[in-house]
Amino acid sequence: MKLASLKDGSRDGRLVVVNDRLTYCTDATHIAPTLQAVLDDWEHLAPKLELLAESLSHEAVPTLRFHEHDALSPLPRAYQWADGSAYVNHVELVRKARGAKMPESFWTDPLMYQGGSDTFIGPRDPITMADEAWGIDMEGEIAVVTGDVPAGISPEDALDKIRLVLLVNDVSLRGLIPGELAKGFGFFQSKPSSAFSPVAVTPDALGEAWRDGKLHLPLHVDLNGAPFGRANAGIDMTFDFGRLIAHAARTRTLSAGTIVGSGTVSNKLNDGPGKPLREGGAGYSCIAEQRVVETLLQGEAKTPFLRFGDTVRIEMLDDDGHSIFGAIEQRVEKA
Repeated sequence: MKLASLKDGSRDGRLVVVNDRLTYCTDATHIAPTLQAVLDDWEHLAPKLELLAESLSHEAVPTLRFHEHDALSPLPRAYQWADGSAYVNHVELVRKARGAKMPESFWTDPLMYQGGSDTFIGPRDPITMADEAWGIDMEGEIAVVTGDVPAGISPEDALDKIRLVLLVNDVSLRGLIPGELAKGFGFFQSKPSSAFSPVAVTPDALGEAWRDGKLHLPLHVDLNGAPFGRANAGIDMTFDFGRLIAHAARTRTLSAGTIVGSGTVSNKLNDGPGKPLREGGAGYSCIAEQRVVETLLQGEAKTPFLRFGDTVRIEMLDDDGHSIFGAIEQRVEKA
């Protein structure tokens, strides 16, 4: 089942069920007005939405064309956005760029920060920033949306709490991060609003690609129309989503509608940093990682961070080449 929230002038959008090819949708507000309302009563409402999705596949209900530009992030705002860093290769490289040592515990104990969730950017809406000097960067990630999660849940049981899967552009301001972290109190200004894919998908609709709490497909990241990254989200993921959710719920419950992110998707190469696509590697899901590799191999970073006018596209395709979640495609604009 695939769900989306269409722009209708409200904060939370209008709930629709979308067909597998993302070409048509049908109104679902007679079942629930918003996606959050579904998550709050999943056991009762999800089966009704599944029946509606089945009717949509048989063209047995009224339909309208689904346009990704008309979509908000599936949850335009959320009770909680907790972003992990499950690809420890990425963490190690970025810390090297800051001259920070990599503690051994990072390989056994997940990293996670609590991001701002009161507003998310639409998947086709611009990234507006006041200053290029802030070091604007994209971060291509996978995320899951949970139901209610009890405190102290095991990683195995946590997997059963995953309701939906989606893609993320976790916008980061690299120029502001070092100063914030130096204060010892975490991210805030350096992590503005993120954007999510037009469509959120139930795990069962992902087929064999979803297994062991991971999504085993390449994440397509393009910059200004050129391929930038094709890292496989199921490879080099040190902590699966069960581990990430259990980590977040170690000392507190998580409310239905909590979004948990994977962190930047990153692949190693022969136990070393990955290579650009043009050199036969899987590329990168953020500019910072490429800059670190350039510094390590060439002595200096050459790829600039995002500039006004640049366009980022993040998407995932199935084995037949069809878009699964729709595309996050955003132009960077001056505020």
